[in-house]
Amino acid sequence: MLEWITNTINSMGYVGIALLMFLENLFPPIPSELIMPLAGFTARATPEKLNIIGVFFAGLVGSVLGALVWYYPGQILGEKRLKSLADKYGKWLTISSKDISKAKQWFEKQGGKAVFIGRLVPGIRTLISVPAGIANMPLLPFLGYTTIGSAAWVGLLTYSGYLLGSQYEIVDKYLAPVSKIVLVVVVVGFIFWILKRKRKKPIA
Repeated sequence: MLEWITNTINSMGYVGIALLMFLENLFPPIPSELIMPLAGFTARATPEKLNIIGVFFAGLVGSVLGALVWYYPGQILGEKRLKSLADKYGKWLTISSKDISKAKQWFEKQGGKAVFIGRLVPGIRTLISVPAGIANMPLLPFLGYTTIGSAAWVGLLTYSGYLLGSQYEIVDKYLAPVSKIVLVVVVVGFIFWILKRKRKKPIA
């Protein structure tokens, strides 16, 4: 996969970076943790071909467009039909109805902030658009939160690759376990919130 990502960036430049980040939102196994650090390194190694600002905006555009692909099905199809389709065809996208349920619960807890925070949490960042669509979140606030969250994520990865140079792969190596810890913290926090609410409910 690394060779394919490298070839796409080298042959297509900014368009290739935007395309890869767009696909990363559709197919979670394609890692942004490799795409953007590699793009940042390429900007440092060949400044006559790519510059760091252009790389950042290319990644941001691809990421936001990819988020919209998940937003509209949530709005048009609704939760039931999406879960049915996920269970039937989700293996091709590595998602299931359970993933959609988790993203919906996270969205219901956090509201609009969930879109911003979700864009920074691996495992949730791709699917957070679905419950936003299901809940008919207005497009402009959705785009606002998505753009800010994506900008923070893309900026961090791009600048890390630029700073590390040829050691850009370290970003993926160290970010992967950190990402898992963040995901666990989010899940534990959500469970704690559910238990807290249940205790507050008056007994009939």
